[in-house]
Amino acid sequence: MPEPDPKDSPGAARRTGGLRGLSAELTARVPQLLEATRSVGTGLELHSTLDRICETAAELAHARYAAIGVVEGPGDSLCDFITHGVPDEVRQAIGRPPDGHTGLLGALIEEGVPIRLEDLEADPRFAGFPAAHPRMRTFLGVPIRVQGKIFGNLYVMEKRDGGVFGDDELHMLRVLATEAGIAITLARTYEDARQRGKWIDGSVAVTTALLSGGDADEALAVVAEQARRLADAAAGIVLLPAAAGGLEIVAVAGDKPSASLGVIIPPQSPVVAALLRGEEVFLDDAATDPRLITRMADRFGPHMLLPLRSGGRVLGALSIPRIRGARPFTATERTLAAHFAAQAALALKLAETQRDREQLVVYEGRDRIARDLHDLVIQRLFATGIMLEGAQRCSPVAAVQAGIGRAVAELDVTIQEIRTAIFALQQEPAEAPSGLRTRVLREINMAAVPLGFAPSHRFLGPVDSLVGELAGKNLIAALRETLSNTFRHANASRVEVEVDATAVLPDGRDAVRLTVVDDGVGIPEGGRRSGLRNLARRAESLGGASWFGPGAGQDSGGTTVTWQVPL
Repeated sequence: MPEPDPKDSPGAARRTGGLRGLSAELTARVPQLLEATRSVGTGLELHSTLDRICETAAELAHARYAAIGVVEGPGDSLCDFITHGVPDEVRQAIGRPPDGHTGLLGALIEEGVPIRLEDLEADPRFAGFPAAHPRMRTFLGVPIRVQGKIFGNLYVMEKRDGGVFGDDELHMLRVLATEAGIAITLARTYEDARQRGKWIDGSVAVTTALLSGGDADEALAVVAEQARRLADAAAGIVLLPAAAGGLEIVAVAGDKPSASLGVIIPPQSPVVAALLRGEEVFLDDAATDPRLITRMADRFGPHMLLPLRSGGRVLGALSIPRIRGARPFTATERTLAAHFAAQAALALKLAETQRDREQLVVYEGRDRIARDLHDLVIQRLFATGIMLEGAQRCSPVAAVQAGIGRAVAELDVTIQEIRTAIFALQQEPAEAPSGLRTRVLREINMAAVPLGFAPSHRFLGPVDSLVGELAGKNLIAALRETLSNTFRHANASRVEVEVDATAVLPDGRDAVRLTVVDDGVGIPEGGRRSGLRNLARRAESLGGASWFGPGAGQDSGGTTVTWQVPL
């Protein structure tokens, strides 16, 4: 059959015009070929198009098996590989699909001519079957051309009648490959446009999460979830630089987020070193790549790791892995993910700026409180003490003198406590001990500035020794979120904080429980629940739970928030 004239229209009827004069059997099958090429061009979804091409090729060639491999561009590995006739369980047992660089499939792409074999295992280009692959003997393959360039291959194996593939099957497969090239081009154009729209929507969702007033942890969770969804990946993971070096996993979207949350990837990892230098890392198979040194990568295949850069500074990294055996990421997906990572980096930068601004407000408030305590409160207490001592000397009644003496002593103790509080307010956070009890007290003292009063607190059990670092860090974040919601929305005059390290979960596991009670206005019907959802998500990621109920106000007014996780 002659090659199609490039000046012809892409219609199947013109391309099959050259069939006139060929065998009677092939001519009789022209209507079937026309119908097949028509069905191949139906629809724009790429994988559905590839499935139809495989099914059509097997039907036209009377073959048991058919497959189509597509590359992103000349010289690239196969980015899509679709089979027909191979059961799902067998395909899963085979594992990773071929890359298109070696063996007969590589020869089809590299040489650009059809290959027809009576016994493919006897051909020197045959590279062997992978484990669990069904045995096959006869082979017919043709390259797929797109605008003169080879962009894949289409092949069939094992003719149903036990014979070999003849000229008729070769002619029809070449026509089908030409139609497949056009259909793949259209489907790929549509797929690229659809993907770009999805990633733009994902970036908008991240921006919206920031501008809605949510905290940094909630924004990072949105980044992880959007990355997982948009890339059709097994997980979305956000990592930030750890204090001791390396990168720490701070947000995970996936099936089992608690298994990896808080894990630190050491600085010795070549991938971490590359990310901290601002380099993108793309892996074909994370489970076998020697650059990944943690066991977390064992269950993943194709993997994108992208630095989160802002102003020449690496703020963190975004990890997007797919399951083993999944198709590799295309060049378009890599580009779109890199743009998304830039948006996520902006999210981190804004969150960091917001935290710095809030911390500055807290420091200014603490300085003001310390000055007021020293200049006003202590001076008034001194004056009150002097007046009481004068009254004590003037009173002839012994009982009155004793009572005044006790009051003066209480004032002295109060003055010493206030001086201790002033000293604590003037300390930098880094100067204080890092135990959980101290961190809870620090959050309470910081909340006293916007609240206008200090919440009361209570500790049950040895919280510093029982509560681990991961649970403690998330408890502090939950406390900060709850107190923030209280001073922004509750209009409360009383807040009580309790940390109970002796709590027990319903299944009998030891737990730590945080309870924050206020006497404010409560949570209105239809009000925003983003903060409460964030608390619940954080607890659930560690195997715990969070809920809310009536508070300590009149007629059970206000709110009680409970957050607990296993120790």
